[in-house]
Amino acid sequence: MKLPLDLVPAILVRRYKRFLADVELADGSIITAHVANPGAMIGLQAPGARVWLSLSTSKTRKLPYSWELVEADFGNGPELVGVNTIHPNAIVAEALAEGAIPELTGYASIRREVKYGEKSRVDFLLEHSDRPPCYVEVKNVHMMRKPGLAEFPDSVTARGARHLEELAAMVALGARAVLLFVVQIGSSQRVAVARDIDPAYGRAFDKARAAGVEVLAYTCAIDHGSIVLARKVVIEP
Repeated sequence: MKLPLDLVPAILVRRYKRFLADVELADGSIITAHVANPGAMIGLQAPGARVWLSLSTSKTRKLPYSWELVEADFGNGPELVGVNTIHPNAIVAEALAEGAIPELTGYASIRREVKYGEKSRVDFLLEHSDRPPCYVEVKNVHMMRKPGLAEFPDSVTARGARHLEELAAMVALGARAVLLFVVQIGSSQRVAVARDIDPAYGRAFDKARAAGVEVLAYTCAIDHGSIVLARKVVIEP
């Protein structure tokens, strides 16, 4: 997935109210940028961090700048981390179209944002006349508290637990269901559920896997011009 051209470098002053961040531009001016990330962003919002912003050309946007990348050091040197949680679906859509996720190839059609369950929309529905439908739920991962180990979630997510329950319900009806973690940290080697942050999600995760929901995790290759799915990583129990 291509990032907007000419990302704007800045220094983080503070992030607040979840969706707002004050940053200092190269000329010394302070502006407020939109943060498309509802999570706690543990380890990614320290004042003084180097960040990169996209600039919208829309004249109707109240906040023309959006926070896209941050430079973080998880113990193996500085690296770029994607913080925009809107991007993983686009990253996965591109990977599916290119057949870059071997576990999810062989389907004739790919539909996005399809209603299912009681009150949800699945990120992707893969279909083929000769196979059961495959429901794919994408989750963004951007927390790393130990080198190499990415974790989800970074805050309590009742919505995420509900998605797991609805994926399990699809399996019970004869469909295939996949939870796909997209890790926007290139150095990740493993992914685990942050049970200390959200015990209820941990229980829902275990129950869903026991019911037949498959779990995949792929890390991303990130630079100032693009974010693409890179390689499969291990899911810890």
